[in-house]
Amino acid sequence: MKSARQTTSEVENVDQENRLNQLCINTIRMLAVDAVEKARSGHPGMPMEAADIGYALWTRFLKHNPANPQWPNRDRFVLSAGHGSMLLYALLHLTGYEVSLEDIRQFRQWDSITAGHPEYGLTPGVETTAGPLGQGFSNAVGMAIAQEYLGQYFNRPGYPLVDYYIYALVSDGDMMEGIASEAASMAGHLGLGRLIYVYLDNRITIEGGTDLTFTEDVGLRFQAYGWHVQKVDGYDLSQITTAITAAQAETDSPSLIIARTHIGYGSPNKQDNASAHGEPMGAEEVKLVRERFNWPETQFHVPEETLAHFQTCKERGRELEAEWTRLLDAYAKEYPDLGRQWNECHEGKWPEGWEEALPRFTPDDGPIATRSASGKVLEAVAPGLIGLLGGSADLAPSNKTFVKGLGVIKTDPCGRNIHFGIREHAMGGILNGMALSPGLVPYGGTFLVFADYMRPAIRLAALMKLRVIYVFTHDSVAVGEDGPTHQPVEQIASLRAIPNLVVLRPADANETAVAWQLALNRQEGPSALILSRQKLPIIDRTGFASAEGLHRGAYILAEAPQGTPEALILATGSEIHIALAAYEKLVRQGVAVRVVSMPSWEVFEAQEADYREEVLPAKVKARIAVEAAVPMGWERYVGLEGRVIGIERFGTSAPGAVVLEKFGFTPETVAAAVVEMLGTS
Repeated sequence: MKSARQTTSEVENVDQENRLNQLCINTIRMLAVDAVEKARSGHPGMPMEAADIGYALWTRFLKHNPANPQWPNRDRFVLSAGHGSMLLYALLHLTGYEVSLEDIRQFRQWDSITAGHPEYGLTPGVETTAGPLGQGFSNAVGMAIAQEYLGQYFNRPGYPLVDYYIYALVSDGDMMEGIASEAASMAGHLGLGRLIYVYLDNRITIEGGTDLTFTEDVGLRFQAYGWHVQKVDGYDLSQITTAITAAQAETDSPSLIIARTHIGYGSPNKQDNASAHGEPMGAEEVKLVRERFNWPETQFHVPEETLAHFQTCKERGRELEAEWTRLLDAYAKEYPDLGRQWNECHEGKWPEGWEEALPRFTPDDGPIATRSASGKVLEAVAPGLIGLLGGSADLAPSNKTFVKGLGVIKTDPCGRNIHFGIREHAMGGILNGMALSPGLVPYGGTFLVFADYMRPAIRLAALMKLRVIYVFTHDSVAVGEDGPTHQPVEQIASLRAIPNLVVLRPADANETAVAWQLALNRQEGPSALILSRQKLPIIDRTGFASAEGLHRGAYILAEAPQGTPEALILATGSEIHIALAAYEKLVRQGVAVRVVSMPSWEVFEAQEADYREEVLPAKVKARIAVEAAVPMGWERYVGLEGRVIGIERFGTSAPGAVVLEKFGFTPETVAAAVVEMLGTS
């Protein structure tokens, strides 16, 4: 009899637990439905389909502290399918982050922290601005690489300071994007065992069923990449829990959990329908959904017992972080040097005096390509900067981005060189994920013309203000024989068009060293170094201004001997040397000309107005800009009366020096243009 009573009690407890679970899951769903309906805009289908998975992950597995979203050892959660943002906002609100119910009511509105897609730095608990599909997928791979490196560097026996997991929710759209394929291939190759993705296999896209375009076996594809693959029912909490537990136990491979789900789950007329993807349900359908889930008519209803259950995450999170903080304190006492490095790293600081290692070059060193000078800078400073790591998209011998003696990540203990393979798309997204780990400044190299492959990720790095450094070499038509497909013409202008990206095109080895210094010290966004393939003379700074002028974006490199210039020559990169040769010709002719080196428009624009006027006096109308690229943008500096010697077409295949000459990049052409301008002004 007693045993029977116990059995009845156990059944009642299970029923109560199941009822509470379902109530919590439906709370997530209905918050999303109400927010989208109120905004008259958004994507209700995905939060409705994935609520069970989000609930299980956030309440049973995710190691996080809502009171401190930046706790270093928290698990990361990436919503790669960012259009389903209300799933994340609902989870953040319910588990106790500073996302209020009023914030959810203001979904997609002006000045709201609940934007249409989650934005890093705007909303507490949002780990990345995933934006376009596939970017979040690749960001999470970067986060896992960062975890791997930081764990190898800092962890010691008994002190697992860095042991977090990276979870991501991905969609059919993510799986179709090429960047995700590249990133998945790399993750499998590296065996990133703390990377766990749940794939929402709902088989619906905006245009209809995935069978229109996407009929491959995703599981087999990921198995071929080297991933651990499982399949579950996306509405069976037991299956979901078992699968995530198994994924955690798989330490040598990333994991993909394929969850069969239904977009718009619970909607009588929208479930499994493309219309559930990107538009509100409509008042009549919302009414039917409420009936389906036995939900009150009150909008944004959150049952008290649901909120109480979700917010147990707050106390658990405080305990987890407190336990970890005690571990860190003990670690710092036993390993004081590592403890100091940990603090420096997580405060985003470089070791004091690191800049003393920057190399300095003299004309006696002979001509050197700025890509090679960049490599020498890396060789000099990288060993002392533990947060600096990166590599190239299979072009390290050309980009000079491999640092000898620092090992290769995953292959060597604490290795910092990364072989990205021929995967520029993924490299861009992975760099962003790495930069989202405090203290890490990743760099990635490729040819400038291939920056186009990375543009979406570069844009997102600028949007998130991430400290990423791009090493773009082979910067002009001087690439030569490879021809127009490999000769960048429009890329510099294209990169300058991205807000908050600092573009640096140094003229010689010393400007290159200063450009690296500026990029490494920059805290508020990414930097792009634009470097030459061909050798360039090292400017004799005893006769011309110091390369330190690069810190101000543009500076007077060569002043008119007469003191007051009547003409200005503006140039960047390799064209500075053409400008200087033209300057010498003009000075011999008695022309009062000034040469301005303008390696960074963005940095120059940030200077005070008096300095900008000093460098580019408004009264001097005779101005010529010289750059082996499209002229777009230079008009802001040369004005309507000025001239740009640039390139208005694609390049051509011939030796680099010949191409430059044929396009008019010669001292004679520049000097003649100045004389002509002064004669007609």
